[in-house]
Amino acid sequence: MYAWLWRKLPGGTGVRIVLAAALAALTVAVLWYVVFPLLEPAVQLDEVTVQR
Repeated sequence: MYAWLWRKLPGGTGVRIVLAAALAALTVAVLWYVVFPLLEPAVQLDEVTVQR
């Protein structure tokens, strides 16, 4: 998958590195601000019960 992405990116090595970093940052931002907030009600990580 990474080799396919690397071949599809335009430009030389420097441009490809910048574009790959931008794509990675965009992916993280979409996950952080869109996907994770949508999934948070179903997961409920802040409700922890400890049984003794």
